[in-house]
Amino acid sequence: MAKNKNTEQKIFEAATQLFLEKGVDRTSVRDIASKAGINLALMNYYFRSKENLFDAIFTNLVKENTKELLKILDSDLPLKEKIQKYVEAYIGMLSANPLLVSFFMAIIHRSREKITKMTAIDHLYGTEKFSQQLVDEGKAGKIRKTDPSHFFVDMISMITFPFAIKPLIMDRNEMSEEEFAAFIEERKEHITQMLLKSLMPC
Repeated sequence: MAKNKNTEQKIFEAATQLFLEKGVDRTSVRDIASKAGINLALMNYYFRSKENLFDAIFTNLVKENTKELLKILDSDLPLKEKIQKYVEAYIGMLSANPLLVSFFMAIIHRSREKITKMTAIDHLYGTEKFSQQLVDEGKAGKIRKTDPSHFFVDMISMITFPFAIKPLIMDRNEMSEEEFAAFIEERKEHITQMLLKSLMPC
């Protein structure tokens, strides 16, 4: 039986939505088949297992949503401008796809052995060019000497954590969805300034 692209796409879209809403482990093959409007046999024919489907969705989500981030990090922009653009682009990406943070966290906390074999995982981390830029500018005295690993973790933590604890932030600050969106927008400048201050020479 030849595979139908439309059926494959329906399965892909149904699984993506369920994984984002319920989490990978709480989504069953039956759930996916039901949402896609197909039977279990057809579901298994196309992807054989939930894990195969998960891998395909993860790769697609990461690559599609991080192209711009990698482009910024590997650009020839001055460091300060690069950090500003990266923060703005990352926050913009998560604002448009608010469930991506919890999905990524679920992925990363699955089998470490499996994750390290997925080449797409590299798209979630920094690049050699960006790391070398930090090292070179530190040596030149333009910024304080900085460990690229620490800096990158600091940067993505400040960007992603508010999305991870969105319900808590909204509850403690009595925010509406619109107010939370405004708060996140303000963080673009807030995070950028904090990061740039951390790089200032002593």
